[in-house]
Amino acid sequence: MFIPKSLRIFTTMLLLVISYSPYADTTLVAVAANFSKPMSEIAVEFEKATGHSAKLSLGSSGKFVSQIENGGPFEILLSADETGPQKLIQDGYALSNSQFIYALGKLVLWSAIPDYVDDQGKVLSTGSFKHLAVADPKLAPYGAATMEVLINKDLQTKLQPLIVMGENISQTYQFISTANAELGFVALSQVIDNGKISNGSAWVVPSTDYSPIKQGAVLLKLGASNPAALALLDYLKSAPALAIIEKYGYDLPK
Repeated sequence: MFIPKSLRIFTTMLLLVISYSPYADTTLVAVAANFSKPMSEIAVEFEKATGHSAKLSLGSSGKFVSQIENGGPFEILLSADETGPQKLIQDGYALSNSQFIYALGKLVLWSAIPDYVDDQGKVLSTGSFKHLAVADPKLAPYGAATMEVLINKDLQTKLQPLIVMGENISQTYQFISTANAELGFVALSQVIDNGKISNGSAWVVPSTDYSPIKQGAVLLKLGASNPAALALLDYLKSAPALAIIEKYGYDLPK
């Protein structure tokens, strides 16, 4: 049977449209602010490798948990801790067998001013700064780690009046980069480039000074039937994704 060329082209295009579903091939991911740079790279490589895409929303882990429990449309949570995913599992919003640690975060004391922060962090006790930027410890795991460091060094009472609090680690970084604070605690991933501090000066806080920042991933029930969501969680464990994560200064879970 003869089929006109125009009809064949139309049929082919129709099949392509049908086979491509934005709901099936795109997943909405809530990403902890500290992980924005590596996740942006991972999303690009993920799309190249699988054809699926990931739409990223960046913010504080604590706020994401609240949004999800109030009907937020996310399908995956990449938290800055493991307690957020655990809470979502306990409350019935996430799948218990999907949780895993995708990265171990590192805390850094950073200033946009060159040579301002020494490599042992002594500036915290000897410096004459007026503002210290810290992420809200109630919302941001890196903020909680920061307060742990200050308490362990017996500096919390002394420095409390100087603290400028960011809602999340991105806002904290902005306070420092725009000179609203002379220095502050941020994620190493925010200030690293090719294995080195990209600008300013910094002290990478020893991991023994705070509890491990175990960054947890979990599949939310909204994404349980989305192939893109399932594929992205698998891709996060792949060699290309792990290489990107390490490039930004994170340790990998053992």
